[in-house]
Amino acid sequence: MPDFLTSVLQTEGLIWICLAALLAGTVRGFAGFGTAMIYLPVVGQFLDPVSAILTLVVMDLIGPLPAVPRAIREADWPDLKRLIAAAAVTTVLGVWLLSRFDADMFRYVVSIATLFLLAFLVLGLRYSGRLTPANVYGVGAGGGLLGGAAGLAAPPVILFYMASSHAPSTIRATIMLFLLGFDVIIFVVMGLQGLLVTQAIILGLILVPCVALGTVMGTALFDPARETLYRRVAYIIIGISAVRGLPIWG
Repeated sequence: MPDFLTSVLQTEGLIWICLAALLAGTVRGFAGFGTAMIYLPVVGQFLDPVSAILTLVVMDLIGPLPAVPRAIREADWPDLKRLIAAAAVTTVLGVWLLSRFDADMFRYVVSIATLFLLAFLVLGLRYSGRLTPANVYGVGAGGGLLGGAAGLAAPPVILFYMASSHAPSTIRATIMLFLLGFDVIIFVVMGLQGLLVTQAIILGLILVPCVALGTVMGTALFDPARETLYRRVAYIIIGISAVRGLPIWG
């Protein structure tokens, strides 16, 4: 076995990291959200901030690929271009901040940001105004900044872009392609800043089957008649993960 693969398989907490990827995929399968909010607070306990984000990016780059052709047909391309253009600018700043976080600071940022975003979801708080092109640029900028610094690009976009007047299928497709575009952007930005860690990339590839299996399981479990129940279960899991991810537990 190659030395680099042996080193990856000896990663501290590997079993917990795999289980976090599996659980995050399962929740995404039956609730449609929450991957980073569940995965990062756990993995932040074992990996440095850059490696934690890299494993998530690799998983998210590969996982959605089967759904891309349909999303390309259904997305709103003018909005998608605005979201990605704005994120491309602010991701640079977010990654710069990420590179300066120590492990504890990263865990605080991820867990506290997750708890705040979870509170918005639980309370049903959404932007209810009209989304102008300027608003869409702002949403993309917020997603890029929080995504670059803490890997949480999706929640800000979901909270605001759901106010769009587009059909639900168009909104889902646009958000999915935005997140895929963000993953490409952050991967390139991290490369330009010399932050690509080979072992983290390999670990991300190893985790792809875990998150894929979880997504399949979650999708199979989903019952539209119990959507509210699934959402509540997702909230509970996200909350436990975020609280447990705080450095106060040692």
